[in-house]
Amino acid sequence: MRRLIHLPCLLMLALLGAMAHASDEAAGNSDVAPPPAVRLDLGVQPLGYPTGLVGAALGRDRILRRALAEQGLAFQTLAFQRGPDIVSRLGGGRLAAGLVGDMPTLSAIAAGDTLVAGLVKFSTSAVVSRESGLMDNLRGRRIADVEGSSAHYTLLEGLTSAGLNETDVELVPMPVNEMPDALQKGTVSAFAAWEPAPAIAQAQDPDHRIVFRGRSTDYLLISRQFAEAHPEAARQLTAALVRAIHWMQRRRHNIETAARWAMADGSQLAGEPAQASVSQAVRITRAELLDIPALPAIPASARGVQGLGGKLRFLQHRGKIPTHIGATEIEQAFDYTGLAEVQSAPAKYRLNTFDYGR
Repeated sequence: MRRLIHLPCLLMLALLGAMAHASDEAAGNSDVAPPPAVRLDLGVQPLGYPTGLVGAALGRDRILRRALAEQGLAFQTLAFQRGPDIVSRLGGGRLAAGLVGDMPTLSAIAAGDTLVAGLVKFSTSAVVSRESGLMDNLRGRRIADVEGSSAHYTLLEGLTSAGLNETDVELVPMPVNEMPDALQKGTVSAFAAWEPAPAIAQAQDPDHRIVFRGRSTDYLLISRQFAEAHPEAARQLTAALVRAIHWMQRRRHNIETAARWAMADGSQLAGEPAQASVSQAVRITRAELLDIPALPAIPASARGVQGLGGKLRFLQHRGKIPTHIGATEIEQAFDYTGLAEVQSAPAKYRLNTFDYGR
């Protein structure tokens, strides 16, 4: 009798344990288990603007979701704090695509399974300091940094401009959303980051100043393996990128809506409320994306070797990127024709029809 009573309980406990394990995997993206072959999983970064707004809109695009479902593909976005974490999971049946900065893009190209589908930011990253003067006053100081990010490259550029090396400062690994408060509290003397962290820090204290800026670009990357296996799905994702930009360009209300989505997604990821305001998010998104003509098409100044070649050589000289990667590999990654195909058929890909929501 005791066995008969306990057996259902044991089965229920096993079931609950399995459900909890699945929930843990879905909630924390420290590792992404290989999903079924019938998925398009997109890595996004809700803590960075304007890319976070684009990712939030893509994740809520019902047109994209229906188009992929017609091809037997499920779709979801997975949130990450760092672009390098997206790159490490791109391809191989894990992430089909990702929104990342330029230094992670070079790392993805070096890995050999990447197509650059479109541009989602064309602006700068910044080194923000509480010390007076310029970069050379940071010698021996603690600087918060996201290793392998576009802002990390900007920091390396800034240090080089002042005749400093990484060994001349103390780099402190830190999530980008924690940097403004760390600077305010004096835990670090400076940080290197993308928006909105510099805007938040400057709003916190007038003594927080930008001491160096470097050009920064973010891209939509698609796994070459996925694009070759599902070319129409890759085009539909690219179309959704165009559609998101068109939608935000229509009305300020749309930008504000995307900003609130990104803030909600970022709060869930970071476990704390967003520090940026909606108005800051709108200003950043307009300046770095919506007011730049032709985006998401990639201008010559951000394309291939002309755009990333100088960064590639700089990073290779410092041992950050393998030396066997060169112009051929970069150009091949930028040769993806999906964006041109989508933009030449706006009615087919519904570039000006909008349906967003969960």
